[in-house]
Amino acid sequence: MRVSRAQAQENRTRVVDTASALFRERGYDGIGVVELMAAAGLSHGGFYNQFKSKAALMSEAAACGLARSSVEMADVDVGRFITHYLSRKHRDSRADGCTIAALGGDAARQDDEIKSVFQTGIVAMVDGFTERLAADGLPHTRAHVLSMVAQMVGALMLSRACPDDAPIADEILDTCRADLLAQLSGAPAK
Repeated sequence: MRVSRAQAQENRTRVVDTASALFRERGYDGIGVVELMAAAGLSHGGFYNQFKSKAALMSEAAACGLARSSVEMADVDVGRFITHYLSRKHRDSRADGCTIAALGGDAARQDDEIKSVFQTGIVAMVDGFTERLAADGLPHTRAHVLSMVAQMVGALMLSRACPDDAPIADEILDTCRADLLAQLSGAPAK
């Protein structure tokens, strides 16, 4: 049965959204096309009608997740953003969380097309963070913002690399959150 263009676009969007969450949750190698299409409620036979390869879907899904993060960051107070980003809730919600922290390690092993998507997302995160700081009356140099973003992403990745019940998993989040919030207020971290 032939699918209308509107239905085909809706299906494609559903696959990209599903892939974006599943890739963040399981990594690029953690899910295959058949399982991914089933999770989207579609048969795997239609995958190659929509995408030229899994790598093409990986790029599109990463761009989708990164764009969503930029939108979410646009109107959030920087202190609140840091507090949420470096929380146990965010740490434990890979599928709904930061694409960079969830897939940065995987992206480093991919081709330049995917790396370029991540580069664009990282630049958008740094620029967005810079704009939010300025809007909150907290101007910082680009170097300082890069350092803050790297600290947030790195802390989340390190915390996730530890067993869930390991005390250091929370200690990493708590320490980096306190340090970054102190940087915002100009006070030394405790």
